[in-house]
Amino acid sequence: MTIPQPTLSAIARPSGGFAMIAMDQRESLRHMFDLAGAGRPADEVLIDFKRAVASELSHLASGFLVDRDFGGLGILGDGLVPPHCGFILAADALTQEPGGPVEETGLDDAALDDARTDGVAAIKLLIIWRRDAHREARIALAERFVAEARERGVLSVLEPVVRATPEELADGSWDAEAAIREAARELSPLGSSLYKVQVPLAGTGNAAEQLAASEQLARDITGPWVVLSQGVALDRFPDAVEAACRAGASGFLAGRALWSDVVGAGDVPAALRERSRPRLERLVEIVDTHARPWTEA
Repeated sequence: MTIPQPTLSAIARPSGGFAMIAMDQRESLRHMFDLAGAGRPADEVLIDFKRAVASELSHLASGFLVDRDFGGLGILGDGLVPPHCGFILAADALTQEPGGPVEETGLDDAALDDARTDGVAAIKLLIIWRRDAHREARIALAERFVAEARERGVLSVLEPVVRATPEELADGSWDAEAAIREAARELSPLGSSLYKVQVPLAGTGNAAEQLAASEQLARDITGPWVVLSQGVALDRFPDAVEAACRAGASGFLAGRALWSDVVGAGDVPAALRERSRPRLERLVEIVDTHARPWTEA
């Protein structure tokens, strides 16, 4: 039996924009600890870090994304995320070597089962998009994801991240900006509740360049969309979010831009309050001022 889906207001601010925290990193987060000089942490360290982010920041956010592998449902069950902050569960199974990038993804059946848990507002799927022989299979995966979310009565957040093929790198034909737009034309019309997209120019453009690139991307996206922060310098993300919102984005779903420099800190809660909270407050202000409400997308 299909359960009625909530509207995007379940993960949105009263303004209709989105100011959401991504805390679903798994082996990538472990590697960040290693790079920060904290060594390769045990699972409990990752769980404690995610719980601290939820405790210190989620009251400012409209949504909180976490994985089931490292304490996700415990964060929900323990009430660390307040009712006004929609709980988003990562439903992607990741193919990833320790210390390396995610190479491929699928749907995690256990996470799909957990999506029926009271309090879960949405599920998220990462797709690694390439121009290769598996392209049609990834489209089918996205379609299945949207259908599975609809059947369970939760929202669907689709997150394509583009990657070059070896051939494109070898012949110099790789164009990340063109690939981001091509992926958007291919995947955003598939019916996900919300489309999560990479920041144009990786946030490196000046104000005019960033706005122009965001407007170009917006023309290729169907439905409401938000930007992610992976690959964007921490201090460049607010300007990138503003440019995207001015171009028609409805906000952001970001992790690293909020807490990446807190990884490995001696007192994580204090560092989150000192460094991350002001960043999130600034981003919320940008969203409330400039984001296109999802109802208008």
